[in-house]
Amino acid sequence: MNKDGATPSRTLARLRRILAATEADARPRGPARAAFRLGLPALDDWLGGGLMRGTLHEVYARQGADAAAAAGFGLGLASRAAEGGALVWARQDLVELDRGRLYGDGIAAFGLDPRRLLLARTRDPTAALRVAAEAARCPAVGAALVEIWGEPRSLDLTASRRLALAAAASGVTLVLIRLQAEPAPSAATSRWSVAASASTPLEANAPGPPAFDAALLRHRAGLHPRTWRLEWDRDRLSFATPLPRPLVPVPADGPAATRDDTPWRRAG
Repeated sequence: MNKDGATPSRTLARLRRILAATEADARPRGPARAAFRLGLPALDDWLGGGLMRGTLHEVYARQGADAAAAAGFGLGLASRAAEGGALVWARQDLVELDRGRLYGDGIAAFGLDPRRLLLARTRDPTAALRVAAEAARCPAVGAALVEIWGEPRSLDLTASRRLALAAAASGVTLVLIRLQAEPAPSAATSRWSVAASASTPLEANAPGPPAFDAALLRHRAGLHPRTWRLEWDRDRLSFATPLPRPLVPVPADGPAATRDDTPWRRAG
């Protein structure tokens, strides 16, 4: 959904109409508190069975260059929580100006049907939060992402509590993606710091799947911080452990090579 030429009130009105139509066509779900699994057993076991659905989760880009990695990790969380349901993605215009627009073919390459995605572009972070709140009130939405630049005053502890309460009431999972921001107190159930990682290359030296260095900074259940290196499996729509790095063979008639020629690609 593009806001060009539309006032914030018209944008919200249009969003409400689309969500109402989505809800009319969807099967009622009601509030849900069950956990959703990320797909990697070791990670899910550490999290006590996965992450809680119908709550707010935060994803911080570790550095400016990790914005795409944070967005990809957040999209992975949202898609796992949605279980095939509709996705709403609210993006602040400043994010698109600095990092570029979402690309339909890229969403498809991630394994998702772009037709499931309802995109809302907003002029400022306050409008993005309003879109997220509207999406959270619609139980037909599987999950919603909101991507915000910097540390706006409108995104304080009170605002995060409103989002968390709306998510709890409807069962919609919210994923808040923070760019160029430092972790701050919020009502999020989990908080992550994400950076791009080197992915395992495919045949013919093709770039491998998106890879992430994901650190759990905080969890309401009191879990200790921990870091995982993950890849995204587009076929299973699941996080996975990267394949082991291939070993360089030792020549039979000479010393082993001192230089590692194994190709790697930065993805995420």
